[in-house]
Amino acid sequence: IAAMIEKINENRAEHIITLEDPIEYVFTNKKSLIEQRELYVDTASWDNALKAILRQDPNVVFVGEMRDHETVEAVLKIAETGHLVFATLHTNSASQTVERIINVFPQANHTSIQSQLSAIMEAVISLRLVPSKDGTVFPATEILLGSSAARNIIREGKFEQLDNIIHTSSNIGMVSLERSLAELIQKGTISPEEGLRFTSNPDRVRRLLKS
Repeated sequence: IAAMIEKINENRAEHIITLEDPIEYVFTNKKSLIEQRELYVDTASWDNALKAILRQDPNVVFVGEMRDHETVEAVLKIAETGHLVFATLHTNSASQTVERIINVFPQANHTSIQSQLSAIMEAVISLRLVPSKDGTVFPATEILLGSSAARNIIREGKFEQLDNIIHTSSNIGMVSLERSLAELIQKGTISPEEGLRFTSNPDRVRRLLKS
């Protein structure tokens, strides 16, 4: 996310506000104006900071972590009003991320939240850090894009179908975890044993390695 924000900073004149706990990367203003806020240092709570952010007319907002119902609700509202929002969530896959966002709300609200999320979601990027052969770690990446098919599935609440959408949409830039692991194995970055250990579908990885 820091790399994406820095890319915007280098190429576009935007007002960027970040809300973090703690601040991990310190940005230097280039073409954009970046204001970074740290929880308990610059603001008393996520809720107060998120409400105040909209009054400052930002173009881009980064929320360090969507921790609870109130934070997720505020993030959706900021995105719905036309702002580009980056946020993080602790999940194991792109489809699980979508499901987690919906499930922080009461069951009675799921239909409306599914509709809201389907309208504003641009992408979900899921990372798993896999031990590499040189003793470091390397990210295996899963990418779900907000295609019309993905948006329809989210709107209908059929989250179990998102994995299949990812697997069948590589032509438009989506990447499955299994494909990412297979590519890392083929490049020699990670061992086959490590690659298979980090997937719930090792047979699919094996098929991709043979193709």
